[in-house]
Amino acid sequence: MRTTRLRLAGAVAALLVAAGITAATPAHADHQQPTLADLAQRHGRYFGSATDNPELVDGPYKALLGSEFDQITPGNGMKWYATEPEQGVFDFSQGDEIVNLARANRQKVRGHTLVWHSQLPGWLTSREWTAPELRAVLKKHIQAEVRHYRGKVFAWDVVNEAFNEDGTYRESVFYKTLGPGYIADALRWAHQADPRVKLYLNDYNIEATGPKSDAYYRLAKELKAAGVPLHGIGLQAHLALQYGYPATLEDNLRRFSRLGLDTALTEVDIRMQLPATEEKLTQQAQWYADLTEACLAVRRCVGITLWDYTDKYSWIPAFFPGEGAALPWDEELRPKPAYFALREALGGK
Repeated sequence: MRTTRLRLAGAVAALLVAAGITAATPAHADHQQPTLADLAQRHGRYFGSATDNPELVDGPYKALLGSEFDQITPGNGMKWYATEPEQGVFDFSQGDEIVNLARANRQKVRGHTLVWHSQLPGWLTSREWTAPELRAVLKKHIQAEVRHYRGKVFAWDVVNEAFNEDGTYRESVFYKTLGPGYIADALRWAHQADPRVKLYLNDYNIEATGPKSDAYYRLAKELKAAGVPLHGIGLQAHLALQYGYPATLEDNLRRFSRLGLDTALTEVDIRMQLPATEEKLTQQAQWYADLTEACLAVRRCVGITLWDYTDKYSWIPAFFPGEGAALPWDEELRPKPAYFALREALGGK
């Protein structure tokens, strides 16, 4: 019954959006209407968005970012290429800008990301390292960045995308040089630098149970048993309509909870093959609602973060040609059916 009602509401909303009826009235214009963050807080969750520094010159975008959400993730400004562009030379200006913006808006910040195979500076990738050399470089980078943001972020994606789809370790420079123990070391070093911050492993295509999420489950179990400071698993939730919904998401969240771990949906977007149609927008809205309800059903799922909130700044078209329309606001910052579905799933109207 609920699904039918949501689909009908989504279809109506899609027609309104297509007609431009919402264009003059952004979702946050009614100050009596609770925001997505307000609604999530009623469930003890946060509702956030990623952002990136070049977007912050866009006034209307920045205003909605500051009013609708209570959490921000820097999309790129805390990654290694940005924060240590030369060996031993640190630049936290991009991350600081977003932290300062969040502080002004009373939003909390998720740190993203300390160790990743991608977007590494040339000085790190252009030479061979011995294990002792790379271990020292990795420790210095992690601890310098975590100390800089100590008390300013509530969680860190410490290691990002460590596994392949089949559950084997990704052959990153860190794995090839240091072996799988680099993950435990990274968590320990981050914890030393900020004992209060929540430490996560983060990846895509781990929403459903399967080889990749099973690998994280086994690793998390091992790390917890060894006393390694791991506090949560981030499920990115970059979904695509053509590949089907991860029906085992709630069960997957629950099994990580049983290990004593928090979970979070950290980079949510739901792309489609273009052009967007009413049918696709309605299906997308249903998926956004289903993701939200799965998180709300599991006590230790602490929050949801969109990977930016508007199609205007989505990463999808550049990486998946012919795909897009992945977010709850369109390129004109107008709310789409997905936005209204999120509100409904969170108990709003």
